[in-house]
Amino acid sequence: MPTPTPLSEITSLLHSWYPPHTADGWDAVGLVAGDPDQAVAKVMFAVDVTAEVAAEAAEWGADLLVVHHPLFLKAVHGVAATTPKGRTLAMLTKAGCALLTAHTNADRAVGGVSEALALALGLEEVEPILNDPGVAIDKLTVFVPTDAAAIVRAALAEAGAGTIGAYDFASFSTDGVGRFRPLEGADPMIGTIGEIKTIEEVRIEVVLPRGSRPQVVRAMLAAHPYEEPAYDVVEVADGQVSLAGTGRIGTIVRQSLGDFAAVVAQALPETVHGVRVAGDPERSVRRVAVCGGAGDFLLDDVLATDADVYVTSDLRHHPTAEFVEKGGPALVDVSHWAAESTWLPIVAARLTEALDGAVETRISTRVTDPWTMRL
Repeated sequence: MPTPTPLSEITSLLHSWYPPHTADGWDAVGLVAGDPDQAVAKVMFAVDVTAEVAAEAAEWGADLLVVHHPLFLKAVHGVAATTPKGRTLAMLTKAGCALLTAHTNADRAVGGVSEALALALGLEEVEPILNDPGVAIDKLTVFVPTDAAAIVRAALAEAGAGTIGAYDFASFSTDGVGRFRPLEGADPMIGTIGEIKTIEEVRIEVVLPRGSRPQVVRAMLAAHPYEEPAYDVVEVADGQVSLAGTGRIGTIVRQSLGDFAAVVAQALPETVHGVRVAGDPERSVRRVAVCGGAGDFLLDDVLATDADVYVTSDLRHHPTAEFVEKGGPALVDVSHWAAESTWLPIVAARLTEALDGAVETRISTRVTDPWTMRL
């Protein structure tokens, strides 16, 4: 039996992959319910948190339900079980199951929803249609006595400095000699008032997100043994390049639009919605743009790419008709739920690997696409 993992540890992992601050301003993401200190042995994943999904999680004994769509997207003043959403939350709470949402922050992330859809459809050389702005970066340099360097490096890393891509605890160090003279009123850890002192020191340099500057500097000052540490923080000219972004575009083996639509239908779970196509079935397609979820907000941006076809969901009549009139890519409209369900096995496998199998995972078997009949 795996040793349970604290909910706070799993929350931190998911937030590191799908940072809440990258969600759209109108969105509601993060930990919705649950005690951060509670133990988690079973995690279930679903697109929507419906009453049926909540019942499945409770019956399976899930300690955490991770969903894509928020239960409470709009503000509420109460969660009484007299409402459908209240009853759903009450069911999870009674079962001791926490709830966490990763929505628009998961849409655009590396390893997120749009990327999952692209990979499910066999796209290669995948990149965002619109790259997220690069993260503004600072560089902190601090001079530390040699015997305290490891402590200060660790404090910097734990405060958020030294992360570069898929690596953390990154720093650069050079040895040197520090020189100073304590004056009246000083309380030096090393040296004597009025006398010049030299000591072997290490120059430590780390990069950090600009938004993390206050906590990183505080952590450095708290860990540093000197009363008055010598340090500086400079803004790096170019922000760190982001691999995240809105939608994805990639390449497939050249084929007809009709054949590609069949590939889409085969790759996604079957729904009443099915797969709708706007365009000549004989049209040749090689470059494919995708956006998990409702993607008509991206139509103008897709038009500016070299895409031959755009796969997304919830396309409306007039925007679709006007897009087709412009002679741009063909359109393939798929079930919103089906497109986003491609992310579930990816995040489940990622969590299992990150925790070295310490938690058991399950993907909900419920089809929560709201359409139930097509005549």
